[in-house]
Amino acid sequence: MTAVLISELRAHVGETVTVRGWVVTTRSSGKIAFMVLRDGSAYVQGVLSKKEVPAATWEAFAGLTQEASVALVGTVREEPRSPGGYELAVTGLEVLGASVDYPITPKEHGTTYLFEHRHLWLRTRRQAAIARVRHEVEQAIRESLLYARSHQDEVLAYVKEHSQEMDRSVMMSHIDLYVNDFSLDLGDEGVRAVQRLFAEAEQKGIFPSSNSPLFARA
Repeated sequence: MTAVLISELRAHVGETVTVRGWVVTTRSSGKIAFMVLRDGSAYVQGVLSKKEVPAATWEAFAGLTQEASVALVGTVREEPRSPGGYELAVTGLEVLGASVDYPITPKEHGTTYLFEHRHLWLRTRRQAAIARVRHEVEQAIRESLLYARSHQDEVLAYVKEHSQEMDRSVMMSHIDLYVNDFSLDLGDEGVRAVQRLFAEAEQKGIFPSSNSPLFARA
């Protein structure tokens, strides 16, 4: 059986494939059941008909919980209403890993609670999208800085048009004050400096006290 990524389903319409991923949502009308699956590349809807799948498969679906990891076997078909425009007509379901008492549910959670479970919060569609956009922006800034540092003569030609000081060494000293190695990577030293800055600001009442972490780290 061919195992494919969800993002590749468009190339397998009419074929029976295996898709592995995590359960996002489930719902059932009693005879027809639906689940949305995520594998890191995209989302897909799986559809099960009670009369067309083995009893064990239907029972396995009934026991699914949010973020359980599963393997679905089914036929790929086009469906404009489904995420990504394709869905699986499921004929087989294997639970690879159960998810018991998953802490982030559809109900509202406070920011502090979500930061304490940041590694799981990032699995939600909104947070994953924000992380991707943030990555693209940060990568563009990083590439711009690297280019500027490796093409100083080209960049200085632009700087001179807007600078009040024409001496190269003076211009570079001003630039290095704000654009330096910390611009590319704070590192441990930079993280400690920012943490100290915020701690002193809290002590002086400039910032309100907070237990939320300043940096979300893997």
